[in-house]
Amino acid sequence: MEAFRILVVRLGAMGDVIHALPAVASLKHSFPHSHVTWVIRPRWMPLLEGNPFVDEIVPLEKSASGIGAAWRNLRGKSFDLAVDLQGLVQSALVTFAAKANRVVGFHRSQVAERAASLFYSSEVTTRSAHVVDQNLELAAAAGASNIVRAFPLPEGSSEGSLPEGKFVLTSPLAGWGGKQWPLDAYEQLASRLEVPLVVNGPPDAADILRKIGGAHVHLSGLRGLIDATRRAWAVVGVDSGPMHLAAALSKPGVAIFGPTDPARNGPYGGSLRVLRTSDAVTTYKRNVSDRDMRRVSPGAVAEALSALVCPA
Repeated sequence: MEAFRILVVRLGAMGDVIHALPAVASLKHSFPHSHVTWVIRPRWMPLLEGNPFVDEIVPLEKSASGIGAAWRNLRGKSFDLAVDLQGLVQSALVTFAAKANRVVGFHRSQVAERAASLFYSSEVTTRSAHVVDQNLELAAAAGASNIVRAFPLPEGSSEGSLPEGKFVLTSPLAGWGGKQWPLDAYEQLASRLEVPLVVNGPPDAADILRKIGGAHVHLSGLRGLIDATRRAWAVVGVDSGPMHLAAALSKPGVAIFGPTDPARNGPYGGSLRVLRTSDAVTTYKRNVSDRDMRRVSPGAVAEALSALVCPA
């Protein structure tokens, strides 16, 4: 029997790829004997290693030669269905290159770039608040009849040094400054914890992370972050990929929010407690200040963390 070929496009970033995992699992599970191909940026490919719902991974480099290679790869295949989970002109062009019989994407009022919808044969208006559930709605509209809320993530691999025994893991950096908790707040948090606070980041963030007094600096790539998250006793995060990774792995901990809306972008699954001031202003403008993040105190984080991992 010839496989039903499905193309999924979610290029990045880290949290967005994680948020797409249940939708892709639902598509694969709903179409017997299907073959699922995922187009993604090479830096995020480790998130898909060993994924039982993904049969083929096509890397899309940003360079002209990389785009050309992906284009030729897709043109040589035949797809029955393409699902654009990104909503950009670039991701929509990937579905165009694949010449799928049917292309499903978010409604033009919900995509990041309205012109992307010109390439869809079906536009879907979603009603859910959270991005994970929006992706699941899109998958359902594409034909997924069995919803699978699963986050099949790899084991990762050990990189760098980690403390022996229990530790709290945090990744202080985020995509833009307004979502970051101040570095001095982590130093105060470290002094309040009874276990080591491990601050993770890529090797080029070493100088920044070493400014956090009293913390154990852990430098790694994506595989090392996955491994460290699995080994952590608890996690403290902000609205960034590492926090969403921790939520997908059902790690206990605290998520600190400021300008972005936890109902839409918060940790999925309930293992992480969200801390956000009641009068925080919701905005997705990247030039916003970190005022609302600063208003979440280290004491409040330490108290919430203690209540989660050491309940009375």
